[in-house]
Amino acid sequence: MEDTILRTVLMKNFIDFRPRILDSLSGYNIKLFGQDSMAGIIVALVAALPLALAFSIASGASPEVGLISAIVGGFIIAVLSGCRVQIGGPTGSFIVIAYALLQTYGIQGVILATVMAGIILMAMGVFKLGSLIRYIPYPVVVGFTSGMAVIIFSTQVNELLGLGLTGIPADFLEKWQMYIEHIHQIDWATCAIGLATIAIIQVFPYITKAVPGSLVALILITIATYVLRTYAGVDTIATIGDRFTISSALPSLHLPKPNFLMVSHLMEPAFSIALLAAIESLLTARIVDGMIKDKHSPNTELIALGIANMVVPFLGGLPVTGATARTMTNINNGGRTPIAGIVHAVILLLSFLCLMPLVSYIPMAALGGVLVIVSINMS
Repeated sequence: MEDTILRTVLMKNFIDFRPRILDSLSGYNIKLFGQDSMAGIIVALVAALPLALAFSIASGASPEVGLISAIVGGFIIAVLSGCRVQIGGPTGSFIVIAYALLQTYGIQGVILATVMAGIILMAMGVFKLGSLIRYIPYPVVVGFTSGMAVIIFSTQVNELLGLGLTGIPADFLEKWQMYIEHIHQIDWATCAIGLATIAIIQVFPYITKAVPGSLVALILITIATYVLRTYAGVDTIATIGDRFTISSALPSLHLPKPNFLMVSHLMEPAFSIALLAAIESLLTARIVDGMIKDKHSPNTELIALGIANMVVPFLGGLPVTGATARTMTNINNGGRTPIAGIVHAVILLLSFLCLMPLVSYIPMAALGGVLVIVSINMS
């Protein structure tokens, strides 16, 4: 008995881990469940689904990788998070790192670096480093985020203009040099599709803010592309199905194959992933605290992120963190407990099992347009 009490005291003193779901379900009722369910459905369909596809393809992975990351990572973060309304998944912050890892080390590099980042995040939470994130200077966060936005934008120029380039360099300057040298290869039909996507996303909020413009844009532009390809003979507009083999099969287990040399090379990107995940998730949690009159647990949040990033890679997924835009969408649509995040993950799973064949019709330029807006909003 005394040993049990001692262990409990030690755990309280040394590990600050109490998922908010344990406190949120006290007094839970059917009205709250209805609000959370509706918020979770909206977040999944109008925000998480299109962004997961866009971020995955921009990272150099297949579309289903992004969805698997959003499903598994979103579920784990919802259940274990130190914030009641956090929605987790892949975000734009990881695009550059994941793309570089895939180009250099393949999927094994992404898996191993993400697992290592998860271990780092776990350690940060166990040693109570969550509160230190608030001391990162604001100009550093702004400069870093703006730099990432510029790089994300630069990765989409090829798809947005329909240049049809392959073997694009990862280096920023070399990439833009290649774009300039091949600017005469612009496909105007593809360019029109990309610009129309951007225009719809920008203009639609003036019509209604009930549905994000990105979802409306993807639906309308996909229909327009199908009509152009099928009935007008415009076959130069590339779609996801032209680039990837779409599958709705559940993922198999991916086991990392580490060696000392690879681990040593991946330490820097692993720390970058961990810091990005910590900063984005904890800053989001701080913002929403004021909106829902709550107080998150930063160390619990870090441990939750660590566990999510240690599990997702084994299913072939990308790094995950708390996503600002999706969390805001959750709050604005009535989500108030982690149940909304769980519902969001379930809806994404159903979408993965049922809607993946339709994903193949989405134009690559439309996803490029979505990511251009993401980069502008990041800036």
